[in-house]
Amino acid sequence: MQATLRFWILSAVVCLGRGDHHEEHTDDSLSHVSSGNKDFAFQLYGKLAAHSDNLGKNIFYSPSSISVALAALSVGARGDTHQQLMSGLGYNSSLVTQNDVNQAFSVLLKRQENSSDISEGTAAFLDNTFEPNPEFLKDLKEFYYTDVSNVNFQQSESAADTINKYVADKTHGKIDKLVQDMAPGTIMYLLSFIYFKGMWNSPFETKFTKEDMFAVDEDNKVSVQMMNKEDSFDVYHDLGINTTILRLPFNSSYSMLLLLPDNMAMLEKEICPQHITKWSKWMKKRTYDIFVPKFSIKTDYSLNEVLTEMGMTHMFDHRADLSGISAGNKLFVSSVVHQAALDVDEAGATAAAATGIEITLMSFQHVPVLKFNRPFMLLITENTTDDILFLGKIINPNI
Repeated sequence: MQATLRFWILSAVVCLGRGDHHEEHTDDSLSHVSSGNKDFAFQLYGKLAAHSDNLGKNIFYSPSSISVALAALSVGARGDTHQQLMSGLGYNSSLVTQNDVNQAFSVLLKRQENSSDISEGTAAFLDNTFEPNPEFLKDLKEFYYTDVSNVNFQQSESAADTINKYVADKTHGKIDKLVQDMAPGTIMYLLSFIYFKGMWNSPFETKFTKEDMFAVDEDNKVSVQMMNKEDSFDVYHDLGINTTILRLPFNSSYSMLLLLPDNMAMLEKEICPQHITKWSKWMKKRTYDIFVPKFSIKTDYSLNEVLTEMGMTHMFDHRADLSGISAGNKLFVSSVVHQAALDVDEAGATAAAATGIEITLMSFQHVPVLKFNRPFMLLITENTTDDILFLGKIINPNI
């Protein structure tokens, strides 16, 4: 009998706070996991940006969401499969154990307790006939706060509707068709969701939003609704990568960083977590007349190929060892998908994302202008830790 386990992660832009933990070892583990998550974010970006399917397209995803999903999957992985997941996520298994990773994500998933803007958690949908290892479910509930429900996957349309409704509710309708088909023999879905809605600390006034042009490339321009505001902003020009960075704070502990490079290819090649740290340290307030486009974008990715390129190979074939999920069934990951959406307007930003892992058995003063009227990158980060919730590149605001 064939059986399929699908592992989905939902995420959306939300303001997150950080829970406190009093154990020094957990603090060290949290620091290591947080650092790994940042490295993973940019490594994954590089793979996505270089993929032929994404050339000339907007990129937007939640590295935080994908990290939660793969970390939860690692709870049930063993042997080389587990080692590859840990390494691919950026964690040194000689410094942290699986329990350390679980403890760290337990803290990260409690961030929502400090903010009314965030909804974050995980869920598992189990077929009525499937009984995973009790220890696997225990760890998911204890560290990943997993809601567990039973469904009948033999009634595939009804099961898909149940999962999609759950996803839509958690992402406030931003992701409403995560499951578009149901593989025969599906026995389990794991979901991780994060929803973010951030209101600007100082909103744009709608009366100043005007139609303007956005240069997609040297030969193509599109019409956009361009927001405008003159105010004091945190700005930094990084001479090393010829990029101007603008920080737009939300009325919380989170901000959106907008990166306007002279050369996008150089920025994409060089950017790393250390840049974020440097910018946070050296940004200075200065009066600017800024122009930022309003936009709504959606993205959809299949991640099998890029995760394989990042060293997570065994989980996709006969070498997979997911015996921690179910010792009595031979499981492997058949697909990993990710969907995301982002809306930016005068009031703030709202984003949602979902990742799925399918596991199958077997005075007059000159005011400088900063105008985002050509391709730029963006991040949504936590101000204190520089943790990255969302990362992307806007090539065309109208797509």
